[in-house]
Order: sequence, then structure tokens, then C-alpha cells
Amino acid sequence: MKTGLGLILLVAMAGCGVETVGTAATAAAMKKQALEQGRGNADKVEQQVQALNQLTAQRAAQAEQAGK
Repeated sequence: MKTGLGLILLVAMAGCGVETVGTAATAAAMKKQALEQGRGNADKVEQQVQALNQLTAQRAAQAEQAGK
């Protein structure tokens, strides 16, 4: 009787552990995806800033030429 109860408890506890591991793996995958999306967004913003800097420099040069 004690062996059967111990076995049932062991199986039940093992099942909880598997669920916890699966949940942790899912959470880690979601965080990885969020980080990758964040990197992509940061790259896009950096490209936009560079384009705006070039445009500003071009307009400044045009304004300087127009003032001469």
C-alpha cells in the first residue's frame, strides 16, 4: 500500500515538473522572439536616424549655396 501511494505521488510530482519545464521553455522562446523583434526595430530606427542626418546635411548645404 505504501509503495503504491509513493509511486502515485512520484508520478504526480514528475508531471508537475514536466509542465513547469514546458512553461519555462515557452517563456524563454517568447523572450527570444521579443528580443529579436526589438533588435529589428532598433536597426530600423538607426537607419531612419541616419537618413534624417543625411537629409539635414543636404538641406544645410543647399541653404548655404542659396545664401551665396
